[in-house]
Amino acid sequence: MDDRIIISCAITGSIHVPSQSPYLPVTAEDIAAQAIDAARAGATILHLHARDPSNGRPSSDPDNWAGFLPAIKAGCDGVVNMTTGGSAVMTLDQRLAGPMRFQPEMCSLNMGTMNFALYPMIARIKEFRHDWERPFLENSDDLVFKNTPRDIAHVLRVMGAERGARFEFECYDVSHLYMLKHFVDRGAVSGPLYIQFVFGVLGGMAADPAMLVLLKQTADRLFGDGYMFSVLAAGRAQVPMATMAATMGGHVRVGLEDNLYIDKGVLAKSNAEQVIRIREIIERLGRVVATPAEARAMLGLKGADRVAF
Repeated sequence: MDDRIIISCAITGSIHVPSQSPYLPVTAEDIAAQAIDAARAGATILHLHARDPSNGRPSSDPDNWAGFLPAIKAGCDGVVNMTTGGSAVMTLDQRLAGPMRFQPEMCSLNMGTMNFALYPMIARIKEFRHDWERPFLENSDDLVFKNTPRDIAHVLRVMGAERGARFEFECYDVSHLYMLKHFVDRGAVSGPLYIQFVFGVLGGMAADPAMLVLLKQTADRLFGDGYMFSVLAAGRAQVPMATMAATMGGHVRVGLEDNLYIDKGVLAKSNAEQVIRIREIIERLGRVVATPAEARAMLGLKGADRVAF
């Protein structure tokens, strides 16, 4: 087992609404500041979404991306990982508008179409600040995140083959591993593979340790030693599942996209707070946090000098 471990930090995401936490970064200045602080705390990869600063709504507008990407690059050496998932209410062209313009070293790529149900969150919100938030969550009982094989092939081509990005393959289900194997067999994907096992979204896998074991066994069978895996778990299972991943030789993801809390009933005041917590745990397990330079070598990234921001 390689002692080096990559910490990814998902800074803002598109799942949570601003009413859930005053610490969720929305403006370009806050996203940049929290990303830089997370990198200084030990985050190797910064997984990013954009927001409309006027109302906190998830945004695909490249101008909103432009508000924070250059500042993050200037302020730290963290690997920028731009979402191609965006939000389930966006079209594929909208989701790709920012990544295609800014050509990051790394992108996320969801490996299948799935239900994406967020409506259970409503019960925990006492008051909504923006008029879009409640309908957004309520209507998620009829929301499908669409990523068909044609969509996946398109992203692999325009972001990978044409713009040189490597991918964080987000797998919310065992079937997504088989979809990834399909694209490996087609020659559309080459190693080293970096697979993110995603738990805790209603419509995908629950945060069950047995499921993590199953995914690891399945990935071993499909990809042999040609892959690395990371684990994110939405909500209160974030740290326990990440800790389990670290003991299994995997990598970890934390951040306010996935979990707004640092302890039971206590909101995290920043992404860096979560990075510090998981870093303390994994270092006590005897593992060493990978530097951005080490992660770039491990993942075969093109380098920060070849991005368009």
